[in-house]
Amino acid sequence: MTLRVAAVLRARDLGPARRVLVVAGNRPSTVIAHAACTLGGASSVPVNSHLTAGEIEYIAAECGARVAFVDSVTEDVTRDALARTGRSVEVVRLPDDGVAGGELAAFIGATPPLALDPAQRVEPSLLFTSGTTGRPKAVQLRATVGAGDLAGFVEQIGGHRLAGLGTHLVVGPLYHNGPLTAVRLLLADVPLVIHHRFDAELVLAAIEKHRVESSIMVPTHFVRLLALPADVRERADVSSLRQVSHTGGSCPVAVKRAMIEWWGPVLSESYGGTESGTVCSINSSDWLAHPGSVGRTVAPFEALAVDDDGNELPRGAEGRLFFRDKTGRGIVYEGDPDKTAAAHIAPGVFTLGEIGTIDDDGYVYITDRASDMVVSGGVNIYPAEVEQVVLQHADVLDVACIGVPDAEMGERLIALVQLTGGAEADPAALQAHCRSVLAGYKCPKEVRFVEQIPRNPMGKADKRALRAAHSASGGAARG
Repeated sequence: MTLRVAAVLRARDLGPARRVLVVAGNRPSTVIAHAACTLGGASSVPVNSHLTAGEIEYIAAECGARVAFVDSVTEDVTRDALARTGRSVEVVRLPDDGVAGGELAAFIGATPPLALDPAQRVEPSLLFTSGTTGRPKAVQLRATVGAGDLAGFVEQIGGHRLAGLGTHLVVGPLYHNGPLTAVRLLLADVPLVIHHRFDAELVLAAIEKHRVESSIMVPTHFVRLLALPADVRERADVSSLRQVSHTGGSCPVAVKRAMIEWWGPVLSESYGGTESGTVCSINSSDWLAHPGSVGRTVAPFEALAVDDDGNELPRGAEGRLFFRDKTGRGIVYEGDPDKTAAAHIAPGVFTLGEIGTIDDDGYVYITDRASDMVVSGGVNIYPAEVEQVVLQHADVLDVACIGVPDAEMGERLIALVQLTGGAEADPAALQAHCRSVLAGYKCPKEVRFVEQIPRNPMGKADKRALRAAHSASGGAARG
């Protein structure tokens, strides 16, 4: 099936960039669509299946796609979006179940499978960043950059750390960098089990039933798994697992430690961005020796911390984290040379916008995102550090710390707290807990209790939305 879809795409006039939108949920046919693009000389553009028509319109116009794969859930909103662009785009609805039939069968017709040529070009996939600071920016999927031809791509995926393992479980959305690894694993003949959405108990059942050996998850998934009743966790057979990679945000130390105690030393962390791919990694054993670290850099990257003037800092000093790409490429935001330039302090030396430290052994620790930094009375406060402390309180299930306008100090730090079931709101106790660990200026000046911390599908708190909602609102509990 994949080769027949690829043959159709190879023959289509897809424009100079050969872009194909894929606006679909987690389904086998979604993976087939992406894989067919790779083999058919097309550049797939994964699109968040929860976007509005206006958001999809922007992406469609930016990438210039001439074909769009959709499913029954996304078809109407995608057609609406494409109509707004005024361009002619062929829309093909993928089957919701299985990989054949329906409009996809009509799209293929009697086309025979594509005869692969090792020298054929592989077009990099195009992903759009989350746009937390404005319009989404397009970046080429690093894992598909540089392969050049099909022979190079096959060699590249054959060396992937998960390619030599058995069944891979997909639980993250197939429009994000990490879960899209499933496409390359499929092309490496790794069997896939695909879940439409994350359900902790169903994940445990699937691991046992299919003898799953690998998966890619985010810290939120771990929190939900650990929240299952003890008897459910104890009877789950997870002995088949050999590697579970996690990405998509900082994992609380206690949560990761609990997962390693439960699943064994199978966890590995990948740190990076959509625009860079993985720049650091760490396995369970190294993490237990360096808790909280995101690991050491992987080839072709080197890590450095710099001060506000761009001077490299000594090991252990906190500063802006940069990564030197030894290939010289760095990161590229398509069609935005200003944003590309702003991310670099030298050719090939880029930042993902994080604050952190590098220890004497080369292990990298993330303090915060530079854009999330709160400046109160001229003093820098890094919310991630405070969040880790608040999370250590037994009554706290989740937390996000943000800066809100303050007439006197410029900004003040507030903690938005989601309590565990049955816990009572006690802002004074939480603030006392913070003061027992942190310097006074770092402690939240206010605690607000919320039903839930909004997070994107990859587990990152939506701080832009939180700031918009809470900057003008009154405090639920102020210290």
